[in-house]
Amino acid sequence: MTPPLRRAVAYALVSTFALAAPLLGRFAAAPFVVVAAFAYVVTDGPAFRLFAYPWDENDGRLRTLLGFALAAIGLGVLVPAVDLGVGAFVAAVLALGYGDFGRRLVLEYRADAFAGSVGFVAASLVGALLGQVVVAAAVTPSMAFLAVSAALLAGLLRETFTERDYPYVVLSVGLLCWLLAALAPAPSWTRIVAAVALTVVFGGLSYGLGAASVTGMLTGVFLGVLALVLGGYGWFAVLVTFFAVGGLASKYRYDEKADIGVAEENDGARGSGNVLGNSLAALLALLGYAAGPALPVPGALFALAFAGSVATALADTLSSEIGTLYGPPHLLTTFETVPPGTDGAVTWQGELAGLAGALVVAALAGALLGFSTTGAALVLAGGVVGMTVDSLAGATIEGGYVGNQGVNALATCCGGLASALLAAAIGLVAF
Repeated sequence: MTPPLRRAVAYALVSTFALAAPLLGRFAAAPFVVVAAFAYVVTDGPAFRLFAYPWDENDGRLRTLLGFALAAIGLGVLVPAVDLGVGAFVAAVLALGYGDFGRRLVLEYRADAFAGSVGFVAASLVGALLGQVVVAAAVTPSMAFLAVSAALLAGLLRETFTERDYPYVVLSVGLLCWLLAALAPAPSWTRIVAAVALTVVFGGLSYGLGAASVTGMLTGVFLGVLALVLGGYGWFAVLVTFFAVGGLASKYRYDEKADIGVAEENDGARGSGNVLGNSLAALLALLGYAAGPALPVPGALFALAFAGSVATALADTLSSEIGTLYGPPHLLTTFETVPPGTDGAVTWQGELAGLAGALVVAALAGALLGFSTTGAALVLAGGVVGMTVDSLAGATIEGGYVGNQGVNALATCCGGLASALLAAAIGLVAF
């Protein structure tokens, strides 16, 4: 067994201390207090070398283990403080501990980022699910959903951060588990299996076709699982339509776009920032819809906001990917002619392509989400509003402190809000 694999096994075993939470009750964090003290005191010897990453050896301190333990302590404190839930605590800690073990085990045999991510998510899922089963002495679809969600978010964050950042990953996954447990979804096993199968197939295809990077694929799969379980098959279909059509648009006449300097980086493969920037508003609307009766907002408005944000995302993507092939582009704020790829520049061909994208999402919303003709028209309107906001923001605030992903998030939020607010204004608060 190589030293990196031994280290991964050691961290996985440390994460297993979370299983003592039911016995310890409000003192669920106690085992990790001991681990933190150990990490602080031990500075040399076999135990130090077992847990130490290269940067720990340079510092002469087990800072990585200390960070992991402190993050687990933070979650353990939340168990009694805010009713985090023992299952959520166990799932979050084991998701990372066993995920890193699975990733390292796979990398021992195949040095490939995609294979390593698959190993992480698979082992993370098993650890998070079995951990909940052990502490609850039962297995339910809700536990499986929590485990799948925790594994996917942990896998995504592991690709984004390094092991130095254990606290960020542990706490982020823990807060996700807390949120999902609070929403208390009650999916069937059929829904869970379908969510995993469909998202894995679409995610694998997007990566295999070069439409998404590893992080972009994990982000899309994560969002797809949430959409299908918390929303339904129609919500999933609307979201996947954006991913599929947007990915194909990025590849469309890619060499020509590369020649004029307007092509997406990484051969058109979309990363997590791009996917999340275009989907953040949809995710917030989805969570609002799942919160249901706990919020004073009709669920139909959240559904309209979801569809309007996705319409914006597809409209903006198509207007950019298609419009840059034509010209001359004009700045939306002054109508002056500018070089291709200038932030906020538009062409009439791109505007038509964007309108077509918003129309596709509006039609799907009508067919799959049960919207009336008026509701579908509001989705189309939201898409056009959001696409326009994207161009205006690109021409005025993009660059410097606000990047392209920030502008995308702003535009999709505006598109979703436009659909919902227009519906509220005319009294349309039901499907």
